[in-house]
Amino acid sequence: MDDRGTFEPAPPAEAVARVREGFRTRATVPRRFRAGQLKALRRLISENEADLARALAADLGKHPLESLMSEFVLLEQEIGHALLHLPEWMEETSVKVPLVLQPAQARMVPQPLGVVLIIAPWNYPVQLLLAPLIGALAAGNCAVLKPSELAPATAALLCRLVPQYLDPRVVAIVGGGPETVAGLLHERFDHIFFTGGEQAGRAVLQAAARHLTPVTLELGGKCPAVVVDGHWGNIARRLAHGKFINAGQTCVAPDYVLAVGRAADRLHTHLPEAIREFFGKRPARSNDYGRIVNDEHFERLTGYLGQGTVISGGGTERSSRYIEPTVLTDVDPDSPVMQEEIFGPILPVLQVASLEEAMEFINGRSAPLAAFLFSERPRNQRIFEDSVRAGAIGHNICNAHPLVPGLPFGGVGASGMGAYHGRHSFDTFSQLRPVLSKSALVDTLKVAYPPYSRGKAGVLKRLL
Repeated sequence: MDDRGTFEPAPPAEAVARVREGFRTRATVPRRFRAGQLKALRRLISENEADLARALAADLGKHPLESLMSEFVLLEQEIGHALLHLPEWMEETSVKVPLVLQPAQARMVPQPLGVVLIIAPWNYPVQLLLAPLIGALAAGNCAVLKPSELAPATAALLCRLVPQYLDPRVVAIVGGGPETVAGLLHERFDHIFFTGGEQAGRAVLQAAARHLTPVTLELGGKCPAVVVDGHWGNIARRLAHGKFINAGQTCVAPDYVLAVGRAADRLHTHLPEAIREFFGKRPARSNDYGRIVNDEHFERLTGYLGQGTVISGGGTERSSRYIEPTVLTDVDPDSPVMQEEIFGPILPVLQVASLEEAMEFINGRSAPLAAFLFSERPRNQRIFEDSVRAGAIGHNICNAHPLVPGLPFGGVGASGMGAYHGRHSFDTFSQLRPVLSKSALVDTLKVAYPPYSRGKAGVLKRLL
Protein backbone atom coordinates (compact mmCIF):
# COMPACT_ATOMS: atom_id res chain seq x y z
CA MET A 1 0.00 0.00 0.00
CA ASP A 2 1.37 3.45 -0.86
CA ASP A 3 1.06 6.73 1.08
CA ARG A 4 -2.28 7.51 -0.56
CA GLY A 5 -3.87 4.35 0.76
CA THR A 6 -4.08 2.52 -2.57
CA PHE A 7 -2.52 -0.81 -3.46
CA GLU A 8 0.03 -1.02 -6.24
CA PRO A 9 -0.33 -4.07 -8.51
CA ALA A 10 2.09 -6.73 -7.28
CA PRO A 11 4.61 -8.70 -9.37
CA PRO A 12 3.22 -12.10 -10.44
CA ALA A 13 5.12 -14.28 -7.97
CA GLU A 14 4.37 -11.95 -5.07
CA ALA A 15 0.67 -11.75 -5.95
CA VAL A 16 0.35 -15.53 -6.13
CA ALA A 17 2.22 -16.03 -2.86
CA ARG A 18 0.02 -13.48 -1.07
CA VAL A 19 -3.29 -15.03 -2.04
CA ARG A 20 -1.91 -18.55 -1.57
CA GLU A 21 -1.22 -17.61 2.04
CA GLY A 22 -4.71 -16.09 2.22
CA PHE A 23 -6.23 -19.38 1.13
CA ARG A 24 -4.25 -21.27 3.76
CA THR A 25 -6.01 -19.22 6.45
CA ARG A 26 -9.37 -20.67 5.25
CA ALA A 27 -10.83 -17.16 5.43
CA THR A 28 -12.77 -17.74 2.22
CA VAL A 29 -14.62 -20.82 3.44
CA PRO A 30 -17.50 -19.29 5.50
CA ARG A 31 -20.57 -18.35 3.50
CA ARG A 32 -20.73 -14.94 5.17
CA PHE A 33 -17.25 -14.08 3.90
CA ARG A 34 -18.06 -15.20 0.35
CA ALA A 35 -21.27 -13.19 0.34
CA GLY A 36 -19.42 -10.17 1.71
CA GLN A 37 -16.89 -10.27 -1.12
CA LEU A 38 -19.66 -10.60 -3.71
CA LYS A 39 -21.43 -7.58 -2.24
CA ALA A 40 -18.17 -5.65 -2.28
CA LEU A 41 -17.74 -6.52 -5.95
CA ARG A 42 -21.25 -5.27 -6.63
CA ARG A 43 -20.37 -1.97 -4.92
CA LEU A 44 -17.23 -1.70 -7.02
CA ILE A 45 -19.36 -1.77 -10.16
CA SER A 46 -22.24 0.42 -8.98
CA GLU A 47 -20.13 3.10 -7.30
CA ASN A 48 -17.72 3.41 -10.22
CA GLU A 49 -20.02 2.87 -13.18
CA ALA A 50 -19.36 6.32 -14.67
CA ASP A 51 -15.57 5.95 -14.43
CA LEU A 52 -15.71 2.45 -15.89
CA ALA A 53 -17.88 3.68 -18.75
CA ARG A 54 -15.39 6.46 -19.50
CA ALA A 55 -12.53 3.95 -19.55
CA LEU A 56 -14.43 1.69 -21.92
CA ALA A 57 -15.16 4.65 -24.18
CA ALA A 58 -11.46 5.53 -24.22
CA ASP A 59 -10.41 1.97 -25.06
CA LEU A 60 -13.18 0.88 -27.45
CA GLY A 61 -15.37 3.88 -28.21
CA LYS A 62 -18.31 2.31 -26.36
CA HIS A 63 -21.41 4.34 -25.65
CA PRO A 64 -22.25 4.36 -21.90
CA LEU A 65 -25.58 2.62 -22.56
CA GLU A 66 -23.81 -0.13 -24.51
CA SER A 67 -21.39 -0.57 -21.60
CA LEU A 68 -24.33 -0.74 -19.22
CA MET A 69 -26.07 -3.45 -21.26
CA SER A 70 -23.07 -5.53 -22.25
CA GLU A 71 -20.84 -5.19 -19.18
CA PHE A 72 -22.45 -3.90 -15.97
CA VAL A 73 -25.97 -5.36 -16.12
CA LEU A 74 -24.70 -8.87 -16.76
CA LEU A 75 -22.33 -8.63 -13.80
CA GLU A 76 -25.03 -7.30 -11.48
CA GLN A 77 -27.37 -10.11 -12.56
CA GLU A 78 -24.67 -12.70 -11.95
CA ILE A 79 -23.86 -11.34 -8.50
CA GLY A 80 -27.53 -11.17 -7.51
CA HIS A 81 -28.09 -14.72 -8.76
CA ALA A 82 -25.07 -16.00 -6.83
CA LEU A 83 -26.09 -14.28 -3.60
CA LEU A 84 -29.61 -15.66 -3.88
CA HIS A 85 -28.55 -19.24 -4.53
CA LEU A 86 -25.27 -19.47 -2.62
CA PRO A 87 -26.79 -21.27 0.40
CA GLU A 88 -28.18 -24.08 -1.75
CA TRP A 89 -25.03 -24.30 -3.89
CA MET A 90 -22.91 -24.80 -0.78
CA GLU A 91 -25.16 -27.52 0.65
CA GLU A 92 -23.79 -31.02 0.87
CA THR A 93 -25.74 -33.77 -0.88
CA SER A 94 -26.51 -37.16 0.65
CA VAL A 95 -25.85 -40.25 -1.46
CA LYS A 96 -27.30 -43.75 -1.02
CA VAL A 97 -24.84 -46.28 0.41
CA PRO A 98 -24.76 -49.92 -0.87
CA LEU A 99 -25.96 -52.54 1.56
CA VAL A 100 -22.50 -54.11 1.89
CA LEU A 101 -21.19 -50.89 3.49
CA GLN A 102 -24.14 -50.31 5.82
CA PRO A 103 -24.41 -48.79 8.32
CA ALA A 104 -22.66 -45.74 6.81
CA GLN A 105 -23.32 -42.27 5.45
CA ALA A 106 -22.12 -40.87 2.12
CA ARG A 107 -22.26 -37.28 1.00
CA MET A 108 -20.81 -34.91 -1.56
CA VAL A 109 -19.40 -31.64 -0.22
CA PRO A 110 -18.46 -28.71 -2.51
CA GLN A 111 -14.91 -27.56 -1.73
CA PRO A 112 -13.00 -24.55 -3.11
CA LEU A 113 -10.19 -25.46 -5.47
CA GLY A 114 -7.69 -22.99 -4.02
CA VAL A 115 -5.98 -20.20 -5.97
CA VAL A 116 -7.29 -19.55 -9.46
CA LEU A 117 -5.89 -17.40 -12.27
CA ILE A 118 -8.32 -15.40 -14.42
CA ILE A 119 -6.94 -13.98 -17.67
CA ALA A 120 -9.32 -11.59 -19.43
CA PRO A 121 -9.47 -10.30 -23.02
CA TRP A 122 -9.80 -6.72 -24.23
CA ASN A 123 -13.18 -6.74 -25.99
CA TYR A 124 -15.36 -6.78 -22.84
CA PRO A 125 -12.59 -6.00 -20.36
CA VAL A 126 -14.77 -5.46 -17.28
CA GLN A 127 -17.33 -8.20 -17.72
CA LEU A 128 -14.92 -10.91 -18.83
CA LEU A 129 -12.55 -10.24 -15.94
CA LEU A 130 -15.13 -10.00 -13.18
CA ALA A 131 -17.77 -12.55 -14.29
CA PRO A 132 -15.47 -15.53 -13.69
CA LEU A 133 -14.40 -13.93 -10.40
CA ILE A 134 -18.02 -14.09 -9.20
CA GLY A 135 -17.96 -17.87 -9.48
CA ALA A 136 -14.50 -18.12 -7.96
CA LEU A 137 -15.50 -16.06 -4.91
CA ALA A 138 -18.84 -17.84 -4.52
CA ALA A 139 -17.01 -21.16 -4.45
CA GLY A 140 -14.62 -19.93 -1.76
CA ASN A 141 -11.46 -19.50 -3.80
CA CYS A 142 -8.72 -16.91 -3.90
CA ALA A 143 -7.93 -15.36 -7.28
CA VAL A 144 -5.25 -13.58 -9.26
CA LEU A 145 -6.68 -11.32 -11.98
CA LYS A 146 -4.91 -10.34 -15.19
CA PRO A 147 -6.78 -7.62 -17.15
CA SER A 148 -5.91 -7.06 -20.80
CA GLU A 149 -3.22 -4.51 -21.52
CA LEU A 150 -4.93 -3.88 -24.90
CA ALA A 151 -7.65 -2.01 -23.01
CA PRO A 152 -5.21 0.15 -21.02
CA ALA A 153 -7.62 2.70 -19.51
CA THR A 154 -9.91 -0.03 -18.20
CA ALA A 155 -7.02 -2.15 -16.94
CA ALA A 156 -5.48 0.77 -15.05
CA LEU A 157 -8.81 1.64 -13.44
CA LEU A 158 -9.48 -1.97 -12.38
CA CYS A 159 -5.96 -2.26 -10.96
CA ARG A 160 -6.80 0.73 -8.76
CA LEU A 161 -10.35 -0.30 -7.80
CA VAL A 162 -10.06 -4.03 -7.09
CA PRO A 163 -7.75 -3.68 -4.04
CA GLN A 164 -9.96 -0.91 -2.66
CA TYR A 165 -13.08 -3.10 -2.59
CA LEU A 166 -11.93 -6.71 -2.32
CA ASP A 167 -9.88 -8.30 0.43
CA PRO A 168 -6.24 -8.21 -0.76
CA ARG A 169 -5.56 -11.48 1.04
CA VAL A 170 -8.07 -13.10 -1.31
CA VAL A 171 -7.89 -11.23 -4.63
CA ALA A 172 -4.81 -9.84 -6.34
CA ILE A 173 -4.71 -7.99 -9.65
CA VAL A 174 -1.62 -7.86 -11.84
CA GLY A 175 -0.98 -5.39 -14.66
CA GLY A 176 1.34 -5.73 -17.62
CA GLY A 177 1.56 -7.39 -21.01
CA PRO A 178 2.62 -10.79 -22.42
CA GLU A 179 5.65 -10.95 -20.13
CA THR A 180 3.33 -10.72 -17.11
CA VAL A 181 1.14 -13.51 -18.45
CA ALA A 182 4.25 -15.64 -19.01
CA GLY A 183 5.34 -14.98 -15.44
CA LEU A 184 1.91 -15.91 -14.09
CA LEU A 185 1.75 -19.11 -16.11
CA HIS A 186 5.10 -20.12 -14.63
CA GLU A 187 3.44 -20.17 -11.20
CA ARG A 188 1.34 -23.03 -9.87
CA PHE A 189 -2.42 -22.49 -9.74
CA ASP A 190 -5.32 -24.75 -8.82
CA HIS A 191 -7.35 -23.63 -11.85
CA ILE A 192 -6.79 -21.32 -14.81
CA PHE A 193 -9.66 -19.51 -16.47
CA PHE A 194 -8.75 -17.98 -19.84
CA THR A 195 -10.89 -16.00 -22.28
CA GLY A 196 -9.33 -15.13 -25.62
CA GLY A 197 -8.26 -16.48 -28.98
CA GLU A 198 -7.57 -20.06 -29.99
CA GLN A 199 -3.82 -19.60 -30.46
CA ALA A 200 -3.35 -18.02 -27.03
CA GLY A 201 -5.62 -20.69 -25.55
CA ARG A 202 -3.28 -23.39 -26.81
CA ALA A 203 -0.34 -21.65 -25.13
CA VAL A 204 -2.24 -21.42 -21.83
CA LEU A 205 -3.19 -25.09 -22.00
CA GLN A 206 0.40 -26.06 -22.74
CA ALA A 207 1.71 -24.00 -19.82
CA ALA A 208 -0.94 -25.43 -17.47
CA ALA A 209 0.15 -28.95 -18.34
CA ARG A 210 3.48 -28.40 -16.54
CA HIS A 211 1.62 -28.34 -13.22
CA LEU A 212 -1.32 -30.51 -14.31
CA THR A 213 -3.55 -27.50 -13.69
CA PRO A 214 -7.17 -27.81 -14.87
CA VAL A 215 -8.16 -25.14 -17.36
CA THR A 216 -11.34 -23.49 -18.56
CA LEU A 217 -10.91 -22.05 -22.04
CA GLU A 218 -13.48 -19.60 -23.40
CA LEU A 219 -12.37 -19.14 -26.99
CA GLY A 220 -14.17 -18.00 -30.12
CA GLY A 221 -14.82 -19.38 -33.55
CA LYS A 222 -16.87 -18.39 -36.53
CA CYS A 223 -20.41 -18.27 -35.20
CA PRO A 224 -22.88 -18.84 -38.05
CA ALA A 225 -26.37 -17.44 -38.48
CA VAL A 226 -28.72 -19.36 -40.75
CA VAL A 227 -31.70 -17.42 -42.09
CA VAL A 228 -34.70 -19.33 -43.44
CA ASP A 229 -37.89 -17.38 -42.82
CA GLY A 230 -39.57 -14.86 -40.53
CA HIS A 231 -40.14 -11.13 -40.29
CA TRP A 232 -37.33 -9.75 -42.45
CA GLY A 233 -37.07 -6.37 -40.79
CA ASN A 234 -36.80 -7.91 -37.33
CA ILE A 235 -34.31 -10.52 -38.53
CA ALA A 236 -32.11 -7.82 -40.07
CA ARG A 237 -32.22 -5.71 -36.91
CA ARG A 238 -31.28 -8.65 -34.68
CA LEU A 239 -28.45 -9.68 -36.98
CA ALA A 240 -27.17 -6.12 -37.23
CA HIS A 241 -27.39 -5.57 -33.49
CA GLY A 242 -25.69 -8.88 -32.72
CA LYS A 243 -22.95 -8.28 -35.26
CA PHE A 244 -22.14 -4.59 -34.90
CA ILE A 245 -22.38 -4.07 -31.14
CA ASN A 246 -18.87 -3.26 -29.89
CA ALA A 247 -17.90 -2.78 -33.56
CA GLY A 248 -18.20 -6.53 -34.12
CA GLN A 249 -15.62 -7.38 -31.46
CA THR A 250 -17.77 -9.99 -29.71
CA CYS A 251 -16.97 -13.70 -29.47
CA VAL A 252 -20.60 -14.81 -29.87
CA ALA A 253 -21.47 -12.33 -32.64
CA PRO A 254 -22.67 -13.83 -35.92
CA ASP A 255 -19.48 -14.15 -37.96
CA TYR A 256 -21.25 -14.94 -41.22
CA VAL A 257 -24.77 -15.54 -42.52
CA LEU A 258 -26.02 -18.49 -44.54
CA ALA A 259 -29.20 -17.31 -46.28
CA VAL A 260 -31.47 -20.07 -47.55
CA GLY A 261 -32.85 -19.43 -51.06
CA ARG A 262 -34.51 -16.07 -51.53
CA ALA A 263 -33.66 -15.04 -47.96
CA ALA A 264 -30.41 -13.68 -49.41
CA ASP A 265 -32.27 -11.10 -51.53
CA ARG A 266 -34.33 -10.06 -48.51
CA LEU A 267 -31.23 -9.55 -46.39
CA HIS A 268 -29.49 -7.56 -49.13
CA THR A 269 -32.33 -5.07 -48.77
CA HIS A 270 -33.06 -5.14 -45.05
CA LEU A 271 -29.55 -5.35 -43.53
CA PRO A 272 -28.43 -1.96 -44.95
CA GLU A 273 -31.73 -0.48 -43.75
CA ALA A 274 -31.16 -1.81 -40.23
CA ILE A 275 -27.62 -0.40 -40.16
CA ARG A 276 -28.88 3.04 -41.22
CA GLU A 277 -31.63 2.83 -38.60
CA PHE A 278 -29.07 2.14 -35.87
CA PHE A 279 -26.18 4.40 -36.86
CA GLY A 280 -27.50 6.82 -39.47
CA LYS A 281 -26.18 7.42 -42.96
CA ARG A 282 -22.73 8.24 -41.55
CA PRO A 283 -21.89 5.79 -38.74
CA ALA A 284 -18.53 7.55 -38.28
CA ARG A 285 -20.46 10.43 -36.70
CA SER A 286 -22.59 8.20 -34.50
CA ASN A 287 -21.87 8.18 -30.77
CA ASP A 288 -23.46 4.73 -30.65
CA TYR A 289 -20.85 2.97 -32.77
CA GLY A 290 -17.49 1.79 -31.42
CA ARG A 291 -13.96 1.63 -32.78
CA ILE A 292 -11.39 -1.08 -33.45
CA VAL A 293 -9.15 -1.73 -30.46
CA ASN A 294 -5.73 -1.12 -32.08
CA ASP A 295 -3.86 -0.62 -35.35
CA GLU A 296 -2.98 -4.29 -35.74
CA HIS A 297 -6.60 -5.38 -35.70
CA PHE A 298 -7.56 -2.45 -37.96
CA GLU A 299 -5.05 -3.60 -40.60
CA ARG A 300 -6.20 -7.21 -40.34
CA LEU A 301 -9.86 -6.26 -40.77
CA THR A 302 -9.39 -3.87 -43.67
CA GLY A 303 -7.69 -6.72 -45.49
CA TYR A 304 -11.02 -8.57 -45.54
CA LEU A 305 -12.92 -5.77 -47.28
CA GLY A 306 -11.73 -6.76 -50.76
CA GLN A 307 -12.73 -10.40 -50.39
CA GLY A 308 -16.31 -9.93 -51.58
CA THR A 309 -18.78 -7.45 -53.01
CA VAL A 310 -19.61 -4.62 -50.60
CA ILE A 311 -23.37 -3.99 -50.61
CA SER A 312 -23.30 -1.77 -47.53
CA GLY A 313 -20.50 0.06 -45.74
CA GLY A 314 -16.85 -0.46 -46.59
CA GLY A 315 -15.63 2.94 -45.38
CA THR A 316 -12.59 3.24 -43.12
CA GLU A 317 -10.67 5.93 -41.24
CA ARG A 318 -7.23 4.87 -40.11
CA SER A 319 -6.61 7.75 -37.67
CA SER A 320 -9.60 6.81 -35.49
CA ARG A 321 -9.51 3.07 -36.30
CA TYR A 322 -13.00 3.33 -37.74
CA ILE A 323 -14.44 0.63 -39.99
CA GLU A 324 -17.97 1.18 -41.22
CA PRO A 325 -20.53 -1.59 -40.57
CA THR A 326 -20.06 -3.65 -43.72
CA VAL A 327 -22.06 -6.38 -45.47
CA LEU A 328 -20.30 -8.54 -48.08
CA THR A 329 -21.73 -10.86 -50.72
CA ASP A 330 -20.14 -13.00 -53.44
CA VAL A 331 -17.66 -14.33 -50.88
CA ASP A 332 -15.50 -17.38 -51.65
CA PRO A 333 -16.01 -19.91 -48.82
CA ASP A 334 -12.28 -20.66 -48.98
CA SER A 335 -11.17 -17.03 -48.65
CA PRO A 336 -9.52 -15.78 -45.43
CA VAL A 337 -12.64 -13.84 -44.40
CA MET A 338 -14.47 -17.18 -44.29
CA GLN A 339 -11.61 -19.21 -42.78
CA GLU A 340 -10.55 -16.90 -39.93
CA GLU A 341 -12.66 -15.47 -37.13
CA ILE A 342 -13.47 -11.92 -38.27
CA PHE A 343 -14.00 -10.31 -34.87
CA GLY A 344 -14.93 -7.01 -36.42
CA PRO A 345 -17.75 -5.17 -38.22
CA ILE A 346 -17.74 -7.15 -41.46
CA LEU A 347 -20.60 -9.56 -42.18
CA PRO A 348 -20.40 -11.95 -45.17
CA VAL A 349 -23.75 -13.21 -46.47
CA LEU A 350 -23.63 -16.46 -48.44
CA GLN A 351 -26.56 -18.02 -50.26
CA VAL A 352 -27.34 -21.72 -49.80
CA ALA A 353 -30.08 -23.84 -51.33
CA SER A 354 -31.49 -25.42 -48.18
CA LEU A 355 -31.29 -25.69 -44.41
CA GLU A 356 -29.60 -29.05 -44.87
CA GLU A 357 -26.87 -27.47 -46.99
CA ALA A 358 -26.38 -24.78 -44.36
CA MET A 359 -25.99 -27.33 -41.55
CA GLU A 360 -23.57 -29.39 -43.67
CA PHE A 361 -21.52 -26.22 -44.24
CA ILE A 362 -21.38 -25.47 -40.49
CA ASN A 363 -20.52 -29.02 -39.47
CA GLY A 364 -17.74 -29.15 -42.04
CA ARG A 365 -15.85 -26.58 -39.96
CA SER A 366 -14.68 -26.29 -36.36
CA ALA A 367 -17.51 -26.19 -33.83
CA PRO A 368 -18.43 -22.54 -33.12
CA LEU A 369 -19.07 -20.91 -29.77
CA ALA A 370 -22.70 -20.34 -30.83
CA ALA A 371 -24.94 -20.98 -33.83
CA PHE A 372 -28.10 -19.04 -34.65
CA LEU A 373 -31.16 -20.03 -36.65
CA PHE A 374 -33.78 -17.60 -37.89
CA SER A 375 -36.91 -19.58 -38.60
CA GLU A 376 -40.37 -19.62 -37.02
CA ARG A 377 -40.92 -23.28 -37.87
CA PRO A 378 -40.53 -25.61 -34.87
CA ARG A 379 -39.48 -28.46 -37.14
CA ASN A 380 -36.55 -26.41 -38.48
CA GLN A 381 -35.54 -25.51 -34.94
CA ARG A 382 -35.56 -29.16 -33.83
CA ILE A 383 -33.53 -30.25 -36.86
CA PHE A 384 -31.02 -27.48 -36.28
CA GLU A 385 -30.59 -28.37 -32.60
CA ASP A 386 -30.20 -32.07 -33.39
CA SER A 387 -27.76 -31.58 -36.25
CA VAL A 388 -25.45 -28.65 -35.45
CA ARG A 389 -22.53 -28.97 -33.03
CA ALA A 390 -21.96 -25.67 -31.22
CA GLY A 391 -21.38 -24.26 -27.76
CA ALA A 392 -24.90 -22.78 -27.74
CA ILE A 393 -27.94 -22.47 -29.99
CA GLY A 394 -29.99 -19.31 -30.44
CA HIS A 395 -33.35 -19.28 -32.21
CA ASN A 396 -34.31 -15.95 -33.78
CA ILE A 397 -31.90 -14.00 -31.58
CA CYS A 398 -28.14 -13.49 -31.39
CA ASN A 399 -25.76 -13.03 -28.44
CA ALA A 400 -28.51 -13.16 -25.80
CA HIS A 401 -27.92 -16.48 -24.04
CA PRO A 402 -25.09 -15.07 -21.84
CA LEU A 403 -27.72 -12.85 -20.19
CA VAL A 404 -29.50 -15.88 -18.70
CA PRO A 405 -27.72 -16.74 -15.42
CA GLY A 406 -29.15 -20.27 -15.38
CA LEU A 407 -27.61 -21.17 -18.74
CA PRO A 408 -24.00 -22.38 -19.02
CA PHE A 409 -21.73 -20.30 -21.22
CA GLY A 410 -18.93 -22.13 -22.96
CA GLY A 411 -17.67 -23.66 -26.16
CA VAL A 412 -17.09 -27.12 -27.52
CA GLY A 413 -14.10 -28.43 -29.43
CA ALA A 414 -11.98 -25.59 -30.81
CA SER A 415 -14.33 -22.96 -29.36
CA GLY A 416 -13.44 -23.86 -25.79
CA MET A 417 -13.70 -26.25 -22.87
CA GLY A 418 -15.65 -25.86 -19.67
CA ALA A 419 -18.51 -23.48 -18.90
CA TYR A 420 -19.55 -20.81 -16.43
CA HIS A 421 -22.34 -18.38 -15.39
CA GLY A 422 -24.70 -19.04 -12.50
CA ARG A 423 -24.44 -22.45 -10.84
CA HIS A 424 -22.05 -23.53 -13.59
CA SER A 425 -19.51 -20.94 -12.38
CA PHE A 426 -19.75 -22.28 -8.84
CA ASP A 427 -19.26 -25.84 -10.09
CA THR A 428 -16.33 -24.85 -12.33
CA PHE A 429 -14.43 -23.46 -9.35
CA SER A 430 -15.41 -26.23 -6.91
CA GLN A 431 -14.33 -29.77 -6.19
CA LEU A 432 -17.34 -31.96 -5.42
CA ARG A 433 -15.57 -33.96 -2.75
CA PRO A 434 -17.00 -37.35 -1.72
CA VAL A 435 -17.12 -38.16 2.00
CA LEU A 436 -17.90 -41.65 3.39
CA SER A 437 -18.40 -42.12 7.15
CA LYS A 438 -18.62 -45.52 8.86
CA SER A 439 -18.12 -46.45 12.50
CA ALA A 440 -15.26 -48.83 13.37
CA LEU A 441 -16.83 -49.94 16.67
CA VAL A 442 -18.51 -52.89 14.95
CA ASP A 443 -16.95 -54.51 11.87
CA THR A 444 -19.58 -55.41 9.30
CA LEU A 445 -17.08 -55.86 6.47
CA LYS A 446 -15.73 -59.32 7.37
CA VAL A 447 -17.44 -60.86 4.36
CA ALA A 448 -15.11 -58.77 2.14
CA TYR A 449 -11.87 -59.81 3.93
CA PRO A 450 -9.56 -62.67 2.90
CA PRO A 451 -9.48 -65.59 2.93
CA TYR A 452 -12.00 -65.64 0.07
CA SER A 453 -14.49 -68.43 -0.43
CA ARG A 454 -17.44 -69.33 -2.60
CA GLY A 455 -19.74 -68.64 0.33
CA LYS A 456 -18.39 -65.11 0.73
CA ALA A 457 -18.70 -64.54 -3.02
CA GLY A 458 -22.35 -65.49 -2.92
CA VAL A 459 -23.04 -63.14 -0.02
CA LEU A 460 -21.20 -60.27 -1.70
CA LYS A 461 -23.15 -60.72 -4.92
CA ARG A 462 -26.39 -60.43 -2.99
CA LEU A 463 -25.22 -57.35 -1.08
CA LEU A 464 -23.63 -55.36 -3.88
